[in-house]
Amino acid sequence: MSETTVKIGRKSITVQNNVIDRAISYVAPQTAARRMKARLAMAIAGSYTGASRSKRSMSSWKTTGNDPDTDILGDLPTLRDRSRDLLRNAPLAVGAVGTVVTNAVGRGLKLQARIDRTILGMSDEQAEAWEANTEFEFNLWAESQECDVARTLRFGDLQNLAFRQCLENGESFVLLPRFKRGNFPYGTKIQIIEADRVCNKNFMPDTDTIIAGIEKDNYGAPVRYYVTKQHPGNIRSTSANAYTWESFEAFGKETGLRNMIHLYDVKRPGQTRGVPYLSPVIEALKMLDRYTDAELMAAVVTGMFTVFVETETGANDLSAFLPSAETGATATDEDYKLGNGAIIALARGEKISTANPGRPNSAFDPFVKAILQQIGAALEIPYEILIQHFSSSYSASRAALVQAWRFFLNRRSWLAQNFCQLIYESWLAEAVAIGRVNAPGYFRDMRIRKAYTGTLWIGDAPGQIDPMKEVDAAEKRLELGIT
Repeated sequence: MSETTVKIGRKSITVQNNVIDRAISYVAPQTAARRMKARLAMAIAGSYTGASRSKRSMSSWKTTGNDPDTDILGDLPTLRDRSRDLLRNAPLAVGAVGTVVTNAVGRGLKLQARIDRTILGMSDEQAEAWEANTEFEFNLWAESQECDVARTLRFGDLQNLAFRQCLENGESFVLLPRFKRGNFPYGTKIQIIEADRVCNKNFMPDTDTIIAGIEKDNYGAPVRYYVTKQHPGNIRSTSANAYTWESFEAFGKETGLRNMIHLYDVKRPGQTRGVPYLSPVIEALKMLDRYTDAELMAAVVTGMFTVFVETETGANDLSAFLPSAETGATATDEDYKLGNGAIIALARGEKISTANPGRPNSAFDPFVKAILQQIGAALEIPYEILIQHFSSSYSASRAALVQAWRFFLNRRSWLAQNFCQLIYESWLAEAVAIGRVNAPGYFRDMRIRKAYTGTLWIGDAPGQIDPMKEVDAAEKRLELGIT
């Protein structure tokens, strides 16, 4: 077999000439030249081994070039169901999501108003007085159950629920109805809608403009949301005809304020719906959960000291092992169990063999640790944080905590900007409209409105592994002017 080598720049491309190539070149040289040219073009195009279809290790790897909705929407119901099942029954999944929610949201993000004093022409004293009054009025609303349409949760609890829904289901829909109850001054309410309820009316197929219950304009911006009054998994609804839909405009026609917040993490341009946080590791979590159960059961069986009676004839007369043989009690099931410290006489030819399943399994811990490290990498949670166990040095534990807090703060900032801030702006518009917060020019000029809506959202601080070292480090940063 001969070879043809072509040098392109610094790279040499070699193509094997087989028997067929040589035969064609002898009979039809022009055809052979075109054939060689095509093969060289294919060799050049295949510069990435990761895209190779000829290598044995890559030939069975089939992929598709679908758009994000095609890749996501067909699998989304199953991903949601399995994610919820893991968060009901798999301890590791419960711990992972709980860790993210606790550290990112905690007791809820607190408002600190930070208006632009220069734009608004306010003195420091005037600005501080405005911020203090606005924070008091917002807390009057946020710390009351009246902020929840169901009069059940406070604003901090709603943050926790909305964020947990994003992790569990991949997204959360937040409706902002406005109506007053009793003598409470504010009518802005929050209603969190589970993702399953947002779907096409009458379960119709998607179109170019309505996808998975969301109607979009020509630019891909949401225009309208379609929501079932009943959850699709409601067992009390006996048929598809029992469902009714409501449609909600994405933005108010007169105010321009949001009526619905779609809270989800966008990974690809044009993505319509969100994907559960556990999606990349669902299989690993489920298999690890099964493996843990199997090891636990094996250890329990070993702890019972199971024995087998070997006989020459294979007879299974175990009447001597019945409770009546020892205590006179009556057998209540088909199990044969030895009493504590029992001495049993065996017939001629019978002997006892013990089961030895080799548990506890010495390889269990390192194997599970290796899998957990991969799961932690996918979830952006270091292994030590994932299992809530710090057995390494201070430096290693500190590095794990710092890395985890980068992820937690990123999630906290995302929630603050896409949930807390949008709701605050909706509330502030009402507060200014009804005169409880004085903000001249708020509705007249977008620049002034922006100046009034500046905020900081403060959450729980990270824990300290060694408070003395943390304080010393903070003191040195102050001395050097770094902080």
